[in-house]
Amino acid sequence: MKKLGELAFKLAGVKYHVEPDVLEKKQVIIGFEHTSMMDAVLSLAIFQIYNLKIHTLIKKELFKGPFKPLLEALGGIAVDRRSNKDIVSQMVEHFHANEEFNLVIAPEATRAKNGEARKPIRTGFWHIAKAANVPIVLMYINNKNKQGGIFGKIYPTELEHDLALIKELYKKHADLDIVIPHTQKS
Repeated sequence: MKKLGELAFKLAGVKYHVEPDVLEKKQVIIGFEHTSMMDAVLSLAIFQIYNLKIHTLIKKELFKGPFKPLLEALGGIAVDRRSNKDIVSQMVEHFHANEEFNLVIAPEATRAKNGEARKPIRTGFWHIAKAANVPIVLMYINNKNKQGGIFGKIYPTELEHDLALIKELYKKHADLDIVIPHTQKS
């Protein structure tokens, strides 16, 4: 699978780098940019290269028929958005129940289309990491300069501070400008 992951990067013409000692046994991994399906493919490729079993949130309605085994094999976690238990609590339970757990989230949610104004990122990843007491690992694909990888991590402290730090780190290390929410009251 590692060779297949490396082949995906080669075919896409994207170089990747992972900073040593960034990855831990439990973490929330966030990724930018989320502009095309190729970003998702390259994300999956880097997880294969580094032999990371990942999980991601998928609405439970998609876990029907033949899709259910495929989504589960890909690390999908069925999320019931109408449940009495909020998603943060559901994810904290997964972190506590597993010795190793990598939750991958694209905070931009839907892919931003060319020319479309970018919306502020969603902050659920921060709330999950804070409640589970795990780091937020920073991953990127920059399609303009054909670079990607995993370059850093933060330990959640205070929402506004951490969002500003994440924005600064993405600008400095990945040359990406993310839009953070204007009001961060939790």
